[in-house]
Amino acid sequence: MKNSDLPRSLGLPVFPWDLLTPYRETAAAYPEGAIDLSIGTPIDACPDSAQAALQAGANSPGYPAVAGTIQLRRAIVSWARRRGITCLNEDSCLPTVGSKELIASLGWQLGIGRGDKVLFPEVAYPTYDICARLAGAQGVAVSNDISTWPRDAALVWLNTPANPTGWVASKEWLREVVSWAREVGAVVASDECYSELTYRGEGPAPSLLQEDVCGDDPDNLLLVYSVSKESNLAGYRAAFVAGDQALISALLAVRKHCGQIMPAPVQSALTHVLSERSQVKTQEQRYERRRRILAAALENAGFKVAAECEAGLYLWVFDPADNADEAAQSVTPGRGADWRLLDRMARLGLIVAPESFYNSRPGCHVRIALCVSDQEIEEAAKRLVKFA
Repeated sequence: MKNSDLPRSLGLPVFPWDLLTPYRETAAAYPEGAIDLSIGTPIDACPDSAQAALQAGANSPGYPAVAGTIQLRRAIVSWARRRGITCLNEDSCLPTVGSKELIASLGWQLGIGRGDKVLFPEVAYPTYDICARLAGAQGVAVSNDISTWPRDAALVWLNTPANPTGWVASKEWLREVVSWAREVGAVVASDECYSELTYRGEGPAPSLLQEDVCGDDPDNLLLVYSVSKESNLAGYRAAFVAGDQALISALLAVRKHCGQIMPAPVQSALTHVLSERSQVKTQEQRYERRRRILAAALENAGFKVAAECEAGLYLWVFDPADNADEAAQSVTPGRGADWRLLDRMARLGLIVAPESFYNSRPGCHVRIALCVSDQEIEEAAKRLVKFA
């Protein structure tokens, strides 16, 4: 007889992609097969130089440093300097085992708990909400209107360029966030994993830690960065967090106890790709080409790419002919404008993700990822002609 009451519920939601199963089955029945545009997992080859660096570091019999090698931390600081970030040093950054791990656990690693509030964008990557839940804190979805934010927040998550919407924060808005956070005493963590995939010819998106945003003062500010998307290294789990040295030191102490360590060969590879950036431009050009082809096909089919969708790996798409007001009548999966559009796409063998995965309220958008081959992008564009 089982006497334990374990495991106890952590109050986590259903993993959203499990809800796509019937739509995947519909898409799989399409004569030419399914094209999965729902998940942002890179499919292009890892850079040869990253693979070589990984191999070169393969003979690593000892435990690697949780803080990362001095070479890696210097590479992070040099990367930051090229981005106009001058407030970092080798002791104000550390590697993480991918960015999702850090995002989900940041709350409890900082000591945030019951009674605290964690703010995140109202349309957002679901793991910010998980961060609050795992810490036992209250997650609060907020708009971009900073004046409406609860002033007793402990932690604020930013995401720019945003997943799923592609919205890019301006320097002016980021300055307002910094000013607000310093006034109320909140920590701000900015997830900037898509910042070099901007397609506007203006360089990377603005960063929270840039000198002309934070005033060269990282107090209570953190930047989270990953090379998963820009360098196709999602399988390496290579990311880092940087900013306020006191916060970084606190995170380092916790992570030593937990054994949250980036493997030494991955540290070697991350050091290399942060130093040699040519592969990033190559990948950005691939995504820009795929984005242009697919966006044009969607527009020709009568759909719209949201005006704020400027950057990142996704197109944020809606059907202006659908009655989005009906979406407000139900949050049941399979109903609402986003689920209707998902179903229509699935009938052409195209799998996309509904807004409901990213928004606590009903919506009308679907997220369409650019993480498929050029051939699949061309095939998806051909299928969209049938909507016209």
